[in-house]
Amino acid sequence: MRINTLDEEYKLILRHLLGHGVTKQTRNGEVLSAFGMTIRHNMQDGFPLLTTKKMAWKSIVTELLWFLRGDTNIKYLVDNGCHIWDGDAWANYVKYWEPMVEYIDNKPILTKEDFINKIKTDDEFAEKWGELGPIYGKQWRSWGKLGYLRMSDKDGNSYYQETKQIDQIANLIFELKTNPDSRRLMVNAWNVGELDQMVLPPCHYGFQVYTRELSLEERRNLVTPEMHSKIYDGGDSSTLSHSEINQWNIPKRAISLMWNQRSVDTFLGLPFNIASYGLLLEIIAKEVNMVPDDLIGNLGDVHLYTNHIEQAKEQCSREGFELPSVTITERNWYQHEKVKEHLGEKTFIQKIESYRPESFTLNNYQSHPKIKAPLSN
Repeated sequence: MRINTLDEEYKLILRHLLGHGVTKQTRNGEVLSAFGMTIRHNMQDGFPLLTTKKMAWKSIVTELLWFLRGDTNIKYLVDNGCHIWDGDAWANYVKYWEPMVEYIDNKPILTKEDFINKIKTDDEFAEKWGELGPIYGKQWRSWGKLGYLRMSDKDGNSYYQETKQIDQIANLIFELKTNPDSRRLMVNAWNVGELDQMVLPPCHYGFQVYTRELSLEERRNLVTPEMHSKIYDGGDSSTLSHSEINQWNIPKRAISLMWNQRSVDTFLGLPFNIASYGLLLEIIAKEVNMVPDDLIGNLGDVHLYTNHIEQAKEQCSREGFELPSVTITERNWYQHEKVKEHLGEKTFIQKIESYRPESFTLNNYQSHPKIKAPLSN
């Protein structure tokens, strides 16, 4: 049985805030706050989804796929039953119309419920009011702007150079496959020049990955008895060499991910962030044939809303269960060899486009009941 230390680490953060947090008044409510905390999890201990309260797995998956697709409109989220960003989009809509309410001819500002229903049913309305600006997905997949930049050569002559958008995710995958020891394996969402166009500046603003070579012993442990028995008659994997292990396409490296977060809603947001970056690490590791290793979160302003205190105390009283695992499955139609022969191997970006929330199966998840708490937008 693998020991679940994740829930204990998380509860330590809650307890620290309950016992030592500084009371602050913020733009969206009173909080108990602390600065500079870290959470660390070994992915071999299980998938990092908290068990001391039931987590909304499908919403976690849906939001991450939304980021990876480069989407910044809530239409995709709403259509897949994920409502994390509803409040931000609706607040943006209300902020626009409130100063002009006296000029609207008997057309009341939509309630949040009516607003979301219109996002579902009216594509033109959704295109305009579902847009959140250049937030995570845009920065991950399309950093910068298309256009022309005026330059000067050494003689002072002016010319225009085309500027291109940068796909940071595609670049990361390429670098991992070609230069896995690089110290520049980073993705950034904190685009200073576009912060004022976002409904909310990024809370988790960047991540970095790191890889290392697996030892011979670690690789031997990845050879299953079924693999071994197909080629070797009896015995076990304890005497296999690296070259012999290569015949099974066993990973040669482990990969870790560290994310940085400026602002942390500890009760509602942090459990989501941990699982989301854990899933991102699983997705990247699968694509580059590496083993998920350490997941690390560097947390800046860590806070607990005072209307979450009783809920936090309840969660701290609960003991965690063994952590689950995750299985990632590409869409079935692409598993057929003849389809692969005709279309060729898909790129990582094509795989992202084909993934659906149901492509990610959570195995053996046991948890305590969910704990409801109000969301502060």
